[in-house]
Amino acid sequence: MAIHYFCMHNIVLLKGKKIVITGGPSTGKTSVIEQLEKQGFNCLHEVIRSMTSEEKNQDKPLEIISNPIISVPDPMKFNLRILNARIEQFKTAQRINEELFFFDRGIPDVLAYMDCFQQPYDDLFTNACYNFRYDRIFLMPPWEDIHVSDDERYETFEESLNIHRCLRSSYEKHSYDVTLVPKASITERVEFILDHINAA
Repeated sequence: MAIHYFCMHNIVLLKGKKIVITGGPSTGKTSVIEQLEKQGFNCLHEVIRSMTSEEKNQDKPLEIISNPIISVPDPMKFNLRILNARIEQFKTAQRINEELFFFDRGIPDVLAYMDCFQQPYDDLFTNACYNFRYDRIFLMPPWEDIHVSDDERYETFEESLNIHRCLRSSYEKHSYDVTLVPKASITERVEFILDHINAA
């Protein structure tokens, strides 16, 4: 996989392999992450759900009509919190001497969602994508049969399709090869991911 580095003085060097599993709503992503964790792999979980819960518990109740990043009072501040949390996850993995880490979403996800909902961002966001580099990106496609909405998931299936396109575009724009994970059972998807990592 070819990776192009920018801002070389800020690059965080890689220790173990850092693997991102990403996808929009209704992809089965979280179930795969949970299965990998059950199998003993190091997994760093999605940060946005806890942040959404915090926003909803503020003095002024938050009414979310779609994705949280277009519903919070200050979307830029919210996105910056997500960005910083994902950078901290990367640094946490960097400090621990393990061969393999799985991330439930990566830093380019932040920009993908901002692109999807037409929110501007500056070089702080872009540089983070080049300064903190993952080894492999697995993208899970939207799957209408498993689409559900809950108190922390608000997107329609049509929005999920658009998010999928933006995710793929964001990672490819930041010089990643993206591997699509086929729709299959959780076990089969985990095996697909592990097989591709082992074959690299």
